[in-house]
Amino acid sequence: MTTNVKLGFFSFAHMHAVSYARSAQNMPGVEIAGIYDANPAKGEEWAEKLQTRFFASADELLAENLDGAIICAENVHHRPLVEACAGRVGAILCEKPIATTIADAQAMIDICAKTNTKLQIAFPVRYSPPIRHLKDQLDAGSLGEIYSAKCTNHGSMPGGWFIDQKLAGGGAVIDHTVHVIDVLRWFWGAEVTEVYAEIGDSLLHPDLGIDDAGLLSFQLSNGVYGTLDTSWSRPKSYPTWGDVKIEVLGANGLIRTDAFAQHIAVSSDAAGKTQWPGWGSNADAGLVADFVGMIREDREPSITGYDGLKALEVALAAYESARTGKPVQI
Repeated sequence: MTTNVKLGFFSFAHMHAVSYARSAQNMPGVEIAGIYDANPAKGEEWAEKLQTRFFASADELLAENLDGAIICAENVHHRPLVEACAGRVGAILCEKPIATTIADAQAMIDICAKTNTKLQIAFPVRYSPPIRHLKDQLDAGSLGEIYSAKCTNHGSMPGGWFIDQKLAGGGAVIDHTVHVIDVLRWFWGAEVTEVYAEIGDSLLHPDLGIDDAGLLSFQLSNGVYGTLDTSWSRPKSYPTWGDVKIEVLGANGLIRTDAFAQHIAVSSDAAGKTQWPGWGSNADAGLVADFVGMIREDREPSITGYDGLKALEVALAAYESARTGKPVQI
């Protein structure tokens, strides 16, 4: 069993990297050996803040005998970084979505399997205490036969590379669909079999040039019908990065769950907006703790590359449905 765990961060392009790094630093026996970022200014900035070293290339950081790699690059760069790390580290935590195409996602899964590298996908919503409580209720059969799931994953428009088609692979739909679809697959071990979607480009943010609003309707293989609003409809001042809510209707009643409900509201002129400091568990910390635990215990990932691929498949099917105006079978 590995007691001390040495991690390397490959890019801080995605905003979740900061939370993952802080979470790792708070864990006993975990060392951040360094940061590589294709943007040296960003890499050096965060290396200084986290009191670690900046590496000018991924290869130099991989030479540090890492136990694990955490990849938080732009979506299109996930594949090349996974391919660089596979076989040189025992485990990889890759930010979602796994990739921008099914071909890239499958190539990442294949190279990790070939090199005996564990690949985990970063879906922190699974570690939200309200979401876990909902899963416990579903596992216990509290709602009886399940009819439907009404879901949202709203958020603020992130800007930057998130609205660059070449780097992100899409806008709000690819950004927010994968979180909720992963949770629903985890709830029931069921796959989405059909998707119909209506998607708006620059609907909420004029001249954005990419989708910022989406509404998906879908069917699961267990017969559950679902809807998902993925829109970037929250203002910049909104207190959290996401707004994941799930309502599950069954024969015995309805459960409403808010993944971000464990907070208090603090309105501060100094901060310039209302904030929601969390009083409960930290989902990102739960994700990182699970990843580190996987390394220490030499076990399989809780959230696999295949999980990442299946969630991506639904997002891409939504884009195809919106393009054709027809439901898409998966």
